[in-house]
Amino acid sequence: MAKIIPFKGLRPTRDKVGLVSCRSFEDYNAVEIAYLLEYNPFSFLHVLNPAYVNPSKVTYDKRYKMVAAKLNDFKKEGILITEDKPVYYLYQISTKTWSFTGIVAGTSIEDYQSNVIKKHEDTLEFRVRLFKEYLHHSKFNTEPVLMMYPDQQDIEQWIKTKKDAKPLYDFTTVTKERHTIWKIDEDTDVTWLTEQFANISELYIADGHHRFASAELLQTENENAESTHVHHNSVMTYLIAESNIKIYEFNRIIHDLNNHTKEEFLKLLSNKFTVVNKEQQLWKPAKKMEFGMYLDGDFYALTLKDVKETDSILQQLDAQILYDEVLNPILGLDDLRNDARIDYVPGNESIVTIKELVDDGEYEVGFMLYPTNVSEIKQVADNDLIMPPKSTYIEPKFMNGLFIYEI
Repeated sequence: MAKIIPFKGLRPTRDKVGLVSCRSFEDYNAVEIAYLLEYNPFSFLHVLNPAYVNPSKVTYDKRYKMVAAKLNDFKKEGILITEDKPVYYLYQISTKTWSFTGIVAGTSIEDYQSNVIKKHEDTLEFRVRLFKEYLHHSKFNTEPVLMMYPDQQDIEQWIKTKKDAKPLYDFTTVTKERHTIWKIDEDTDVTWLTEQFANISELYIADGHHRFASAELLQTENENAESTHVHHNSVMTYLIAESNIKIYEFNRIIHDLNNHTKEEFLKLLSNKFTVVNKEQQLWKPAKKMEFGMYLDGDFYALTLKDVKETDSILQQLDAQILYDEVLNPILGLDDLRNDARIDYVPGNESIVTIKELVDDGEYEVGFMLYPTNVSEIKQVADNDLIMPPKSTYIEPKFMNGLFIYEI
């Protein structure tokens, strides 16, 4: 059964939350980062990107220690405050087209090890170790792991009731996202919510596999050492009902046709797919086993001719089918995670983006996929399987600096 844990969150003061919180560091370009660092002294980017000279000559260990030092500066200056006691948070993220509501809580590393918390993505060892070192030296994490739980009517009704109360935070970002947070600190609520999740047999990681794996590695390496912090056996997560997440596809763009001419390539595709030229129609698949393609100024609809009967959930995934029938045998792509010939465009971006990238000449062809669904993710995880790289792009995404989970 799932164990969730209230925690003594470190968070911005109410008057500064809109100034402190920021998107993930990778979401900004160099100009945006420079501007925020210059003109917003409260931005959490100051913590994530502490000032130092000649960054290429600074070791990761030294940089991570500087991150920890800058966090302590924010605490000393009263920009960040720590809760008086362990709490949960109810967190709603609203966009123009979607609204997400979930619970920010700690989840148990032991549950991860015993497969109560299930995963569907592989992790890269060097990334796991790198973030483990970050956690070791900085001693905090600010981006929760996105975790799905099966829809629960009682929890849903409880959430609706709690959202009637005055929120702890309520602010809108320059990207027009509204963030509303309620603190759940009444003992009866904390106990009730903990017990509700104790009746849920399985949780599923939707996004954040590397962060959870890094936390587990850190705990394993330090299991014989005495920890001074209560959060060392858990990971900050955003728990959301599975019907409330939004799953997009990851579309593929490839630099070349593996020495095939356009005519040769189309002929090879026609062996496995019905190929229909849609010309300038911005066409994307409307169901499984359909694929969109953009090549040499035209969009194409590709429909798999021979649908194989298989019990393997992996062989039924569109990302796997595209790899097995096109990317590997025709375009010669083997390692989708590391091959420099392929890049990925998340499905929340317009397919016009793919058209422009190909038209600019840097890429030769683009493929559009139909999104994976929750059921497929769960089936893969339940069977201890791993999805192909870049199979899903999942929302919501989180602000940094709203909740800091000290370890």
